[in-house]
Amino acid sequence: MLIDSQIVEVQKQIILKLKDLINYKNFEPGDKLPSERMLADKFGVTRSNLREALQKLEFYGLVKSIPQSGTFVADIGITAMNGMIDDILGLSIPTFKDLVEARIFLELKGVKLAALRRTADDLIHLENTLADYSAKVIKGEDAVQEDLLFHLAIAKASTNPTINTFMLKITPEIITNFEKHHVCDKDTAFKGIEEHKAIIDAIRNQDPDQAKIEMKKHFKDLYQYCYNI
Repeated sequence: MLIDSQIVEVQKQIILKLKDLINYKNFEPGDKLPSERMLADKFGVTRSNLREALQKLEFYGLVKSIPQSGTFVADIGITAMNGMIDDILGLSIPTFKDLVEARIFLELKGVKLAALRRTADDLIHLENTLADYSAKVIKGEDAVQEDLLFHLAIAKASTNPTINTFMLKITPEIITNFEKHHVCDKDTAFKGIEEHKAIIDAIRNQDPDQAKIEMKKHFKDLYQYCYNI
């Protein structure tokens, strides 16, 4: 598994206890939750585990943490909050294939936005990441990290913080497991240099449709891995 199942189970139990506390105490939107120390003592868990659970709820917009002030219930109704927490608790651990599939979905949209919104600085950043990738490939060295940094640069150029956030979230797991799943070979890495150049050219020309076409070409092996097409 990509994530330790025991850690996930601890997080789920803490989130369930937080849900029960919010309901039992009739917390309203904007109400402040007890301190992390008090909650950790009450639930019998470490503060680090509690903090991770709160961060997960904050990621989904259910609580808001304000430095030096505390953690507050989000401005949504209790019915919606309970339903969303139930959905969060029902989430399964994503497989590597799930992460790759999500990456394809995000990047096909992100590259079109990048073509429409890119700045001169974005183009420089993309060229630099391409240079780093090319140097590694030409030397015969592993360039998985450099490849994904190129794609993160595209997400940044999209100026869509949601796309950027999700790309940043799934990238470490993809890097960790890429080689193990043998998605691409050395010939693909060399071909990737020209494919990256074509993507940059489409972004530079502010041609979103061509940018998407070039990205789909670049993802040929990923499509094969996910869908056998």
